[in-house]
Amino acid sequence: MVAYTSRIIMQAIPTRVITEWAALFHTLGYYLHPPALSPRPFMCLGKFIAGRIHQMRAGKGYLAAHPTWRSPDADTSCLRCGWEPESFENAILSCPSRQHSRSCLLHGITDVGPEAPLWISLPLLKRLATFIGVTSTGFPPTMFPPTTPPSSPTFSLSPPRVPPRSFVFFR
Repeated sequence: MVAYTSRIIMQAIPTRVITEWAALFHTLGYYLHPPALSPRPFMCLGKFIAGRIHQMRAGKGYLAAHPTWRSPDADTSCLRCGWEPESFENAILSCPSRQHSRSCLLHGITDVGPEAPLWISLPLLKRLATFIGVTSTGFPPTMFPPTTPPSSPTFSLSPPRVPPRSFVFFR
């Protein structure tokens, strides 16, 4: 009887934690992804790319449509195509200037919403990571600007080379 009761309690704990968490720490309206107790699958992609994905999903990345405290009234149109607000969905799925890279790398990815198969499929996440690296989507503005437009067929489909960190030790 004790083992049965312990098992029931252990199964109920994760649900209770999520419920209490949601009650105490309200998720902001723009963040559509539900809280979870386990790491997201994209967290295995490497710190830099995983950080870009997390920021863009949270609506707090370096995309023009993501509000910042420094310039809340800034222009939100896409810096590459200028047609739509540069949101996560626009940058990944519809920006015409990224069409060449999208057609080469993102086949099978049609949705970036919270329930999309993308978020549980490691092969799709790796394609997304390569796309983000190649097109510098969501990168800080001063970091790795593309030298050739991503729609150009000569644009390299390999991820950008990140310079190694140099450490300085003080004596």
